[in-house]
Amino acid sequence: MPLIYRAAAFAAAAFSLLALAACDPQRISELQPGVSTEADVRDRFGAPENVWDEPGGARTFEYNRQPAGQVNYMITLGADGRLTAVRQVLTPENFARVVPGMRMDEVRRLLGKPAKVTPYELKNETWADWRFLQASNQAQVFTVVYGPGQVVVRTQTGADTDAPEFKGGK
Repeated sequence: MPLIYRAAAFAAAAFSLLALAACDPQRISELQPGVSTEADVRDRFGAPENVWDEPGGARTFEYNRQPAGQVNYMITLGADGRLTAVRQVLTPENFARVVPGMRMDEVRRLLGKPAKVTPYELKNETWADWRFLQASNQAQVFTVVYGPGQVVVRTQTGADTDAPEFKGGK
């Protein structure tokens, strides 16, 4: 496939992801705890990235908006198949729960799929990045650094230099 067609396909896919994320607040407002069903959730959000089993027969659907978006949603359905919670999980409160010694699968369960995972073989580390918005609408990246055994060594937060507003000179 010629390069120009690949670039056009990539641009179309990126635009589709951004448009999808922009519709999320509308879709969320259409869901009602205790009333909306799994079919309602799937109708508005599609197939989940992952399904997590919860105690008592509940399930949580992961709707990932990474790498283009700056949110990840966890939508929980009770054992009766009705909506119990919709949470945007890329928050300072959840980031604070990520501590050294935590396993990679525990972090994934808490934050959803990262935007980017970069292995640094010589350092024996893997860095996982989640893009998010700071309260003041500043684009940020939360990074979890894993060491041997895929265990958290440290975390850090910094400016999202790939965000359009950063590239625009802000």
